[in-house]
Amino acid sequence: MVEKIEARWLLAIETSCDETSAAVLDRGQIKSNVILSQDEIHAPYGGVVPELASRQHLKSIDYIVNESLERAGVKVQTIDLYAVTQGPGLIGSLLVGLTFAKGLAYYFNRPLIGVDHLEAHLEAAFIENPDVEFPALALLVSGGHTSLYFLEKPLSYRLLGKTRDDAAGECLDKIAKFLDLGYPGGPVIEKLARGGSSQRFHFSVPKMKKPGYDFSFSGLKTAALKVIRENGLKRDHPALSDFLASFEEIVVRSLLEKVTQAIIEFKPVALILGGGVARNGRLRTGFTRLAAENNLPAYIPSPRLCTDNAGMVGALAWKKYRWGEPLRLDLGLDAYPR
Repeated sequence: MVEKIEARWLLAIETSCDETSAAVLDRGQIKSNVILSQDEIHAPYGGVVPELASRQHLKSIDYIVNESLERAGVKVQTIDLYAVTQGPGLIGSLLVGLTFAKGLAYYFNRPLIGVDHLEAHLEAAFIENPDVEFPALALLVSGGHTSLYFLEKPLSYRLLGKTRDDAAGECLDKIAKFLDLGYPGGPVIEKLARGGSSQRFHFSVPKMKKPGYDFSFSGLKTAALKVIRENGLKRDHPALSDFLASFEEIVVRSLLEKVTQAIIEFKPVALILGGGVARNGRLRTGFTRLAAENNLPAYIPSPRLCTDNAGMVGALAWKKYRWGEPLRLDLGLDAYPR
């Protein structure tokens, strides 16, 4: 058990997938947020290879943590609290960060706070907008997750719906891989879709058999593959930009349709967008427009805070500390993939 402390410095670690990240916060303010991407390592495979990801974390985590401390201008002995992503994510990747954080916390006898990766993505919006009002409706869109939450108050996360199959980002990545456009697929599609007509190819918004807020993108992916084959679409096809613009548009419409339904039922006073796919310009524009149409403020993190990063992990951990979550050195803290 760690004694009650008045904390100032917090070190956070994030290794849920293929970014190795560490951040140092001073009374909740981010002083450093170092992120090392593995895109070049996984690009030849068109997606993240779990074993390669965990091995790369092992190689990089010591350097990344030291770099975050150096940029913040503090020594590791100064850290009062540690925070680490527990899950969800790739189990091997998660265990690297979790084990490293446990070792530091044990050696210096400091509290260790476990953080949910998805909740941290939602917290990213509060880093730059601390005055977000409640209740809020939050859409989380990433390569591995697509979820809709209702936040009645701080640290309250009511899951309204999630994807039943592919996540929105995963769907974009798979279409890019099929067309051999490169990895990661989402940003590549966004770039190639610019200037294309989003009306040329028709796709229908996926419908679930049961009413509610769950998402499904596997059917949309199948429909897109059919269009690709029927039209002989390739990297150099003159209609490629139109196809990608049309596909990107239907993915965004599918996401925003659920948000629209939830606005009517739950009557939030603010909208939040988070996750790696929240960097997508079409989604950011559509989300902002939807908020304006409903006279609601829209809070979207800057692109750097949308991707997996330790800054958002530390921000959520600090909020938990300030709101009185019991602090202890829990060496039994475990990772969870889902």
